[in-house]
Amino acid sequence: MQLESLDLNLVVALRALLEERNVTRAGQRIGLSQPAMSAALARLRRHFGDELLHRAGGGYDLTALGQVLLDRTTTAYDMLDRLFTSRADFDPATERHTFTLLGSDYAIAVFGAELSRAVHREAPRVHLNFRQPPPDVVERTGALLSGIDGLLMPHGIISDFPSTELYADRWVFLVSEDNPEVGDRLELDDLARLPWVTYQRTYDAPAVRQLGVLGVEPSVEVSVDGFQNIPHLLAGTRRVALIQERLAELLRPVAPVRVVDGPHDAVPLQESLWWHPVHTHDAAHRWLRDKARQTARTMPDLA
Repeated sequence: MQLESLDLNLVVALRALLEERNVTRAGQRIGLSQPAMSAALARLRRHFGDELLHRAGGGYDLTALGQVLLDRTTTAYDMLDRLFTSRADFDPATERHTFTLLGSDYAIAVFGAELSRAVHREAPRVHLNFRQPPPDVVERTGALLSGIDGLLMPHGIISDFPSTELYADRWVFLVSEDNPEVGDRLELDDLARLPWVTYQRTYDAPAVRQLGVLGVEPSVEVSVDGFQNIPHLLAGTRRVALIQERLAELLRPVAPVRVVDGPHDAVPLQESLWWHPVHTHDAAHRWLRDKARQTARTMPDLA
């Protein structure tokens, strides 16, 4: 099937039908009469060779193919929307625009806050929408990036997409301020003996990776899907954690914890902004990337 022979309006109809699971409601959503929407459904059924919707009780359910198409249609719709709203020029002082960026709570606290202040000064009508990456970001990187403006993530987790380096950071060991078992330094046997708090997402478990290089399997007592909660989960316990130095400094006032040296230098990380190639030449996106690089250059170097 050649794209030239397809009516791209059917993408809009398909999305409405799959999400509403009702011909009348889908037509009302996109401004088509019930007969016109029924005709669109008939065309889609012929194209895919599948019913897409089948009656179940008093309503309709998606077929197996309909379930597959639901997510793909959303991605295709978002890409088409971005394609046809692209502009040759972008004036940050006057444009209304929303940029959506995925990033961990660490990336948003350390870099996103700085970027938001820079955007506030230069582009008062620009809206930044920060969201946490879903657990399957590694498996669905292309689909996710096609519908957003970028992903804040270190090198070593994803690849094969355009990126620009932002800033460097490094992992440091964190313990409770009153932990009597730890002085100014953690030894290798301490890392194996003490219980751990780890940041645990399916695509990024830095403590486990770092210690695995040393042949140490951490005894994980608590795992959490946000870096900023780690100091609270350490305070008043024997636990130890790995956390980014910039975030540790930012969170110093929030919990009685302290940074200690470890038995080795942890592998540094390079935080970057990743995007889908479809955005590379878009004027608004170019401005965003330039602003991100400029913001990163203003961040202080690590001591």
